[in-house]
Amino acid sequence: MNSLDHLKPGQTAIIKSFVNETLSSKLIEMGCLPGEIVSLSKTAPLGCPMAINIAGYELSLRKDEAASVIIELVA
Repeated sequence: MNSLDHLKPGQTAIIKSFVNETLSSKLIEMGCLPGEIVSLSKTAPLGCPMAINIAGYELSLRKDEAASVIIELVA
């Protein structure tokens, strides 16, 4: 099971589901919907926060927030 926090810069994935129900509501409001294509654009030097591209904009997430998003890598 892959989560968003394991993406490497430039990798692309599809959001499948969420682990944390409370946090999922917040992420859905920000455009992180199941089925959306997401890619990692950059991370801070210590790995947190990370910037992802989703739905035409860049979103910054903490590593623990990203860990609650289940993804499927796109080949």
